[in-house]
Amino acid sequence: MPDPSPPDNGLQALRTQIDQLDREMLALLNRRAALALEVGEIKKHEGSVVFRPEREAQVIDGLKAVNTGPLRAESVAPIWREVMSACRSLESATRVAYLGPAGTFSEEAALGFFGSSISKLPCGSFDEVFRSTAAGAADFGVVPIENSSEGGVARALDLFLHTPLFIIGETSLFVRHNLMRRHDSLEGISAVVAHPQALAQCHGWLSTHLPHAERRPVSSNAEGARLASLDPTLAGIASERAAAEFGLHLVARAIQDDAHNRTRFLVVTHPQQHPAPKSSGHDCTSLVVSVKNQPGAVHDLLVPLKTHGVSMTRFESRPARSGQWEYYFYIDIEGHPDDARVGAALKELREACAFFKVLGAYPIDVH
Repeated sequence: MPDPSPPDNGLQALRTQIDQLDREMLALLNRRAALALEVGEIKKHEGSVVFRPEREAQVIDGLKAVNTGPLRAESVAPIWREVMSACRSLESATRVAYLGPAGTFSEEAALGFFGSSISKLPCGSFDEVFRSTAAGAADFGVVPIENSSEGGVARALDLFLHTPLFIIGETSLFVRHNLMRRHDSLEGISAVVAHPQALAQCHGWLSTHLPHAERRPVSSNAEGARLASLDPTLAGIASERAAAEFGLHLVARAIQDDAHNRTRFLVVTHPQQHPAPKSSGHDCTSLVVSVKNQPGAVHDLLVPLKTHGVSMTRFESRPARSGQWEYYFYIDIEGHPDDARVGAALKELREACAFFKVLGAYPIDVH
């Protein structure tokens, strides 16, 4: 039974102080929102955009630098992302496309990057995310680009080749895969339905615990959870958010083979909707290139980066589908094209390539 005794005077005094601070914080948040609306009016007259990822990154970096605790530094970013999201929504709705339905890791990434005060547009495929954003139905799109255990997401990489969209931001998630179904038991599971990447990331666990169950790929993990909610013989692999969304039992938690499993997501937009971010001081530039099939061609790609002291953080190849064993190379480098050494390296790199496209320059996700 609950303790009927009233709280002691010391506890009640602390609660009173917290209530007072909450009211003061609410008043300050409303003052901040009012200032944000004034900024919005100035931006309208100037014709500039509401969302500036480099500015928001600088705000968060500045707050983390002056934080004295006991609030942890890693708690600062999500708190202020929500504050900025709420203020931004007063100026205009931010429409964000991502791989749906509700409960996907893509949705979680979108909410983590933009905050919860957005207009959500769940899509049935990566292609639809790109189409919706290119057509203006969404202001931004969010797509997974690589996983720490399975590498690049092939379809997303291929779509970047010819799209007019460019990258304005990135975020990453610690991905925990959970097995879920209508019944709280491993018995009677005929098939496990999930995105191909999730099935691959859980291969070891599935081979040990469900060796005879079919592994059936679907468009997204949340779609697998939805199907599992309709058929008691199916189990899905998805997030806890998806289990709650579709009323499923979490039969087994964290079944991914890599305990440190992370997925990186990119945020894209159309150049007619949004200008390219300016340098934030902590940036990444992504590009895709191809070279002629001749000896030393790949080596020559790397020479400008070494010459100008530019660090390469990612290098991945994809077949060009020309039937001649030609490849596109996806490269991430540290820095922004406005930086002198990065600009010089990119100029020389462009001259060495048969195909050259900058996919975007954007703040690094350090939050």
